[in-house]
Amino acid sequence: MSSMESTGSRVFSGGFWEEKYGYARAVVVGDRVVVSGCTASVEGEVRHVGDPYQQSVTALGIALEAVELGGLTREDVVMIRYYVVEQHHFDLVGQAIAELLGHVRPACTGVRVAGLVDPRMLVEIEIEAQRA
Repeated sequence: MSSMESTGSRVFSGGFWEEKYGYARAVVVGDRVVVSGCTASVEGEVRHVGDPYQQSVTALGIALEAVELGGLTREDVVMIRYYVVEQHHFDLVGQAIAELLGHVRPACTGVRVAGLVDPRMLVEIEIEAQRA
């Protein structure tokens, strides 16, 4: 996906928003990795404009890469939170989650929001992972 790097307790993707707003892609706290909201932004460009399913797949890929750089695996994912800008996007995001993490069966919350930081972004996804 991107050129992420880990500094031990923090994972950085080098993304524009991380630098601008002063946050890390993920934070490692003991046996837990908490991943910031991920969108379909890759190398500064919003990918799959108009396609919430593909944006979800891309965002999940970025989030799962951060989990792995934090020292855990997709099997350790315990919580997903996702935010959509349109009601009819819930099923498409859910489909992407089921395809990539359905075998894990993490807890999950979906919320409709008025909008995201870039109007081309249709979905934002957060992940938390915990070593059992």
